Amino acid sequence: MKKLLLSISLIFAAFSTNAQNVYSYGFNSPTATMIGADGWTRTNQSTSPSTTSLWTVANYATSTASATNQGVFQNQVYANGATVQIPNGQAGGPNSFALVNYTSTTSTATTGATISNWLISPIVTVQNGDIVTFYTRIGKYSATGEASFADRLQLRMSTAGAFSSDPTGGPTGVGDYTNLLVDVNPNLDLTSYPTTWGQFSYTVSGLTGLTDVKFAFRYFVTNGGANGSNSDIIGIDTFSVDRPTANTQDFFAGNFAIQPNPVSDVFTLSTKNGVAIEKVEVLDINGRIVSQVNGSATEALQVNVSDLNSGVYFVRVQSDLGVGTSKIIKK
Repeated sequence: MKKLLLSISLIFAAFSTNAQNVYSYGFNSPTATMIGADGWTRTNQSTSPSTTSLWTVANYATSTASATNQGVFQNQVYANGATVQIPNGQAGGPNSFALVNYTSTTSTATTGATISNWLISPIVTVQNGDIVTFYTRIGKYSATGEASFADRLQLRMSTAGAFSSDPTGGPTGVGDYTNLLVDVNPNLDLTSYPTTWGQFSYTVSGLTGLTDVKFAFRYFVTNGGANGSNSDIIGIDTFSVDRPTANTQDFFAGNFAIQPNPVSDVFTLSTKNGVAIEKVEVLDINGRIVSQVNGSATEALQVNVSDLNSGVYFVRVQSDLGVGTSKIIKK
């Protein structure tokens, strides 16, 4: 029995893998590299847009001349009361993050203006179940946990890949970036935007398979600008798209069911969340495939194991979300 249990544990270990990183960007390179070799693009569609105030990689320097402005991302911490400590991103060293601010609009209207300033990623190939994460924070620090001015950030996605149309036509246009994934502080209050680096995430869904997409960060603030009631300065960092470990027993239990188990002749494999089954394999305790059924993207399959000897087997399911594995007993 001990030898059998050891074999079972080794089989599960063989089926488990680490999450695969699909794409990551830490905003460590200078702005010219970000929008050049690294493939990011920018467009400012704000009311009365500034042609110079775009998303940039931070480039603070230790200078006493503009100490107040340069301290906004480090909780106003200074060395010797004058020299600025260069702010760090969520990961990496000093200046390793991207930022944008209220000068996105040049409007001087007393009622403020709408800011819509975009930072767009290069093409990333994703599938359902991929997890998109990033970190963001406001620049100004307050001991009460409140911002001086409310800020807002959206993460959007275009499924048109290389043919994606950029936003045009002013602050209401979104181009092909019609999929809103994350909306940070949509109500523009003073307490909901993180004052330290906070992580946000989205699990990709609704795709038909592997899809070339582009992601876009949109600094989107109404009543913003120099005279507006909202908008100040925000940063983003550590943008990542990861394909999580899907071939574990927990993944199987969360998405599939086997009936009956133990099984005499035929078992039915069904999905719990509408996951499309692509292939089902039955393996013996040595990891050898002893039966296989193609799913043709159906949501339930019957698998005949009547010709197998009694014992413990494993069912490995390939689906549109990943691969899951579970144990069955053949009577």
